[in-house]
Amino acid sequence: MLRFGVLGTGYWADVCHATGLAAHPDAELVGIWGRDPAKAAALAARHEVAAEAELEALLEKVDAVSVAVPPDVQAELAVRAAEAERHLLLEKPLALSTDAADRVAETVADAGVASVVFFLLRFRDETETWLSDVVGPSTWDGGSALFLNSALAPESPFSHSRWRHEHGALWDLVPHHAAVLIPALGPVEDVLAARGPRDTVHVVFRHAGGAVSDITASLTTPAAAGRLRLELWGEAGFVEAPLDLDYRAPYARAVSALVSAVETSVPDPRDAAFGAEVVRVVAAAERFARVPA
Repeated sequence: MLRFGVLGTGYWADVCHATGLAAHPDAELVGIWGRDPAKAAALAARHEVAAEAELEALLEKVDAVSVAVPPDVQAELAVRAAEAERHLLLEKPLALSTDAADRVAETVADAGVASVVFFLLRFRDETETWLSDVVGPSTWDGGSALFLNSALAPESPFSHSRWRHEHGALWDLVPHHAAVLIPALGPVEDVLAARGPRDTVHVVFRHAGGAVSDITASLTTPAAAGRLRLELWGEAGFVEAPLDLDYRAPYARAVSALVSAVETSVPDPRDAAFGAEVVRVVAAAERFARVPA
């Protein structure tokens, strides 16, 4: 049984991280820390665990932390937790800069702790089966993906997320599809990008081996135009990934993946090093398109 603390007090920390850990058979939620002590106390009371005013106090009680804070804050906290030799269940994007992401990955490696980055689509059992059984046996010339939603609309639980307003779909949504396209088509060697209306971004990857993929993403899409899709084409024809945004089963699988990495000392392929790889390609797209903050 791995003892977990949650770092964060917002909507996602509550409905996904704390709730998921409390229900997991191989995890024990023992405490919550947040930058706002009052919010931490309220969330801890809701889940019947202790709230800690100091991060160090929580780290002393746990084996691992599950982090649900803005990515720039996450990078700082992840380094502190890894230096304290605590295992890490992290959110995407790992950070908002390559330097910060690389520092997390390097600290994790130096400390010898296990890490998993919760790329929701990569932790769907159906997506992993598709990657191994459908994508793996064939050669693919390219791929195309859409992630269009209205997560910043006033009625959305993410509408008050400052970092999403500042950094848009490029940093929030593109990592989801990049985390599937990289294992499907290979590492990204070149990146192109262009802006569209509002926060819409169009990104093109050239993968090792020559395949090319593209992603169009937006957090400000009119509701009627919402779409989640990823498909590949090649000698086997067109294949579409089985995608869904239900987070409950994928989060449980992410917790299980971290527990397995701790018990076996075998790194998970979706670890902090992979998270840093995704940050590198997103940062390259941002530089190319000069997407405004």
